[in-house]
Amino acid sequence: MRTRQYSEVDVFSPTAYLGNPLAVVHDAQELSAEQMQRFAKWTNLAETTFLLPPTTDAADYRVRIFSASQEFPFAGHPTLGSAYAWLQAGGVPKTPGKIVQECGAGLVDVTYQGQEFSFKAPPITRFEPLGEAKIAEVAAALGLEPEKILDSSWIVNGPEWIGIRLASAADVLALSPDPQNLGELCLGVIGPHDDGHDTQFEVRAFLGNDPVWEDPVTGSLNAGLAYWLRSTGVAAADYVAAQGTAIGYEGRVQIRYAADGIWVGGHVNPCVAGQVNL
Repeated sequence: MRTRQYSEVDVFSPTAYLGNPLAVVHDAQELSAEQMQRFAKWTNLAETTFLLPPTTDAADYRVRIFSASQEFPFAGHPTLGSAYAWLQAGGVPKTPGKIVQECGAGLVDVTYQGQEFSFKAPPITRFEPLGEAKIAEVAAALGLEPEKILDSSWIVNGPEWIGIRLASAADVLALSPDPQNLGELCLGVIGPHDDGHDTQFEVRAFLGNDPVWEDPVTGSLNAGLAYWLRSTGVAAADYVAAQGTAIGYEGRVQIRYAADGIWVGGHVNPCVAGQVNL
């Protein structure tokens, strides 16, 4: 055990403490996976990341991402929060204005200007409609009649998300699932806001078998949803999604469709800086 630099940042909200918190442990190369997982459980946050030297010259740093119960090859708000914390700790990217993160899913490009950070969404590894039995299982978990689900799809980009589209943002906000019914499902639910709202969609993320069973704001899910909505013609242009509203947060996720892929962005705020004995 030794003293290491430690950060906590707030991701995906312009207002500090209304986005998704992330714990970041710097200089973590001496820690085992078991130590990382134990500490991630202890923080009781949605995710904790551990910064390490890269294993390839193409990357600026390497990160390992843990929830309270498992390691993820990729996750969105940990990517943006880790990039910010790395810069604040004195990291200097090989290419000005662009950070290349190495993680379990490969290399992820991150761009930034001030406190606005964006990542290029990694490829979808599974994208297919749900069968009737799975739709019925998901509907039961959400406390919905199956006919309320307008569309559904696997949208796996690291985490194994299932995307669910409802008729309206109001329908999304009205959901009140019992976490005991989620099992191992990771569900991302989206519905459109009426014209005139400051965001175009409302999103909620429900995580089975996780102490943080509703995630405040979720980058990987929003990346997958953006791919799905574009593929099905539901979203034809850039948009902003709100998330966390139902549980008292004000998450804002910016989706940009570009020639080189889908970019997912938001604001990062510094909240805690210090040391941890680990």
